[in-house]
Formats: sequence, C-alpha cells, structure tokens
Amino acid sequence: MEKQEKKQKFQMPHIYVILFIIILLASVASYIIPAGTFDREEVNGINVIIADTFHYIDQAPVTFMEFMTAIPRGIQETVIIIFGILAIGAMFGVIEKAGIIDVILNFLIKTFGNKGLLIVPVISFVLALFVAMTGMIEASLIFLPALLPLFLKFGYDRIASTAIILISTVIGFACGLTTAANVGTAHTIAELPLFSGLWYRAIALVIMLTVGIIFVSRYIKKVQKNPEASFVTDNVDNSEFVKEKVEYPKSETRTVIATFVLIVLLVLMAFMIFQYKWYFLELGGYYIFSGILIGLIAGLKPSKIAEYMNDGMRMILLGAFIVGVARAISVVLADGMIMDTIVYGLSKVVVLLPESIIPVAMMVVQGLINFLIPSGSGQAAATMPIIIGIVDLTEMTRQTAVLAFLFGDGFSNIFYPTSGYFMAALAIAKIKYTDWIKFIWPLILVWYTIGAVLLVIAYFINYGPM
Repeated sequence: MEKQEKKQKFQMPHIYVILFIIILLASVASYIIPAGTFDREEVNGINVIIADTFHYIDQAPVTFMEFMTAIPRGIQETVIIIFGILAIGAMFGVIEKAGIIDVILNFLIKTFGNKGLLIVPVISFVLALFVAMTGMIEASLIFLPALLPLFLKFGYDRIASTAIILISTVIGFACGLTTAANVGTAHTIAELPLFSGLWYRAIALVIMLTVGIIFVSRYIKKVQKNPEASFVTDNVDNSEFVKEKVEYPKSETRTVIATFVLIVLLVLMAFMIFQYKWYFLELGGYYIFSGILIGLIAGLKPSKIAEYMNDGMRMILLGAFIVGVARAISVVLADGMIMDTIVYGLSKVVVLLPESIIPVAMMVVQGLINFLIPSGSGQAAATMPIIIGIVDLTEMTRQTAVLAFLFGDGFSNIFYPTSGYFMAALAIAKIKYTDWIKFIWPLILVWYTIGAVLLVIAYFINYGPM
C-alpha cells in the first residue's frame, strides 16, 4: 500500500517545459546535423525555396548567447501576433461582462427553447460561427454552464449536452475564418494574405459541423429510446445542474444595442481584412477600439471596461505567449543553419509518397504534435517554418499546408487530455474522460477522413492563394 501511494500517475509537463526541451534539443542538434541551405527566389512577393539547390555550408553551431536569447527573439519576431491575440481576448472580456452572451442565449432560448432537437443545429451553428470569427475556443467554458441546464431539461444526458458545445466550438476553431491564433499565425509564417482562402474553410466548416450535428442528434435519439445506451457511467445526479426553472436575466436595451453593434463590427472587420488587407497591427487596434465602444454602449464605466479587458487578456495570455516561446525553436534552427538541412532530409522521405497524399500526411503529423503542443498558435509557430520549406519543394500550395495544419491541430482538441479547456469542460459537466473517449472517437475518425478528402481536393484544385 505504501509503495502504491508513493507511485504517482504520470503528469504531462507544462507546455513551457516541453517547448524549452525542444529548444534545447534543437540547439544541441546544431552541433550534430550538418549546416546547409537552399537558394531562394521571390515569387509574387514571397521568398520560396528553389528545388535542387541545396548545398552544405560551414558548421555554425548555436552559441550559449544565442540559446539564452532565443525566447526573447522569438517573442520579438511575433510581437504583433501576440498583441493581436491579447487584443481579441480583451474585446471578449468586455463582450462577456457586458451581458452580450446572455442576449444571444435569451434569443436562442425564446426562439427555439421548446422545439426539441431543432435547437441543436441552431445553437451549434451560432457557436461555431462565433468561434470561427473570434478564435475564442475557450468560450465553451462560458457557454457550457449556461446551456447545460437547458439541455438536461430536454432530457439529453450530460455527454450529449456537453458535446453540442464542444463539437461546435472545436469545428469553429479548426475551420477558422478570421481566427487570429491559428489561421492568423499560420498565414503570417507562410507569408500568405491574412485570412485568405476563407471560402474553402467555410465549406469545410459547414460539412464538418453538419456531420457533428447528425452524430450528436442520433446519439440523443438513441439514448431517449434506450437510456441504457448512454455512455455516462457515473452516478452523478443531474438535479444538481438543473434548476426548477431555467431562467436567464432579461437583457437591457443598451445591451441589445451593443450586441447589434458587435455583429456590425465583425462584418466590418471582415470587409476591411479583404478589401484593405488589414494585418495584425490594424486588427489589434480594431479589437481594442471595438471592446471600448461595445462597453460604453452597454453602459459600462471606463474603469470597468479596463478591468474586464485585463480579465480577457489574462484568460488568453498563455496561448498568446506560447507563440513567441514556440517561435524560438525556428530561431535556433536558423541560428545553427540546420533548418534547410532538416527540410532537405524530410523532403527525401516525402517524395516516397504520392504528392497528392502529402497534405494528408501533414495533417496526421500535426494531429500527433498537438498532443505535445496543445496550442494552435504555438504549434503554428513551431512547425510551419519547416512545413513551408517542404511545401516549396512540391507542387502543393502553402494554403493547402495551412489547411492541413488547421485540421491536424483542431479536431484533436476535444480528444487529447493535454487540452486544458477541454478537460475543464469535462470537469464542469462531471464527465469521465474515458466515457467521453468512448463516445467521441468515431466522430474524430470521421472528421479526419473528411479532412483527408478535402485536403486531396485542395491539392488538385491548387487551393490558393499561394
């Protein structure tokens, strides 16, 4: 018994520990892997590798000073992205405290609250679109406590109730339209127009979400016919989640107006991005401005707006800062002049695959990496420099590579126990991780299969811009 007590379960190290180890290994590798480089040329304003020009150069191992300053330099290179992510967190902090989430919930409940399964697709599409525009996948932790009592009142079990929220938000993130954290970071590193290729991601969003809705709806019907079919195996009483009467506070007129203004601002933002090529610099300022304007319209005092912005930034600080820390990996690889050598070596493996399957292989690899780096922005910063190097040696577009990253990173966010917000959601709903895995794995498999098909199609249609 004493030995058993001393035995502790393995715990995944903090993401900073994982990234620091990778940075250290990358630095050590510069003493072992031969230095080399490709020649490059500018194509449509983008520097791309010229195939068959790789050559070895003198060894340039990473010095202690370069290693020590890698993280600050990584942050320096991504400071605009980091600020953009923090700014959208600030705006979301105001949106939440201004009561706009309650306005949305009130509208949905009054309109569809008594229409059974019809509320599933409606809420799913609203949540997915919200996350696809803002990238705030953590919003599921706000929506879940608010909607869980309602779903339970309809007779859904806790897994189905939680699945509606998690499936919607993860698809919004994986098929992000204007999400700064994953799409924005990947596009920046790939030197693509910010949020370009949106039309194809929108198609993917509709397909993936529809499949998710059908999956959950079938499960709900199955459990309603036979309660024994539920995947919930604990004895938690649902009464602790369900109130006698599910009520949401009435929305003040100013809050309703603020909600309408938010919708207008999001539409205007999309227009400015594609018409005037807004980048993180403009978007960061726009998010801050929007948060202030929405807060004032909702009747919040300036000091309160500042506090709520701080709360919003604090919630997303880890995800934002990971971008800079992860970028340090490519910084030391570049210092040691081994980035191109790694790309050259991987390209020799990649050519063994049919070229149309390469994006599928990239999706699988990104899905595996997400277990270690459960941050969309951090994973993009760590992996995209190498991925883009490989892409430039094939006929595949950089946009397809970004899509492979999004799918690989996105779907597994509600599967891996290293995903913080996902595990927090299970804790809120008091769902066992093993019960959830038994429920969700068929859908994850279907999503990856559909993702593979969409990636092959993207390859053949030369999905761009480059």
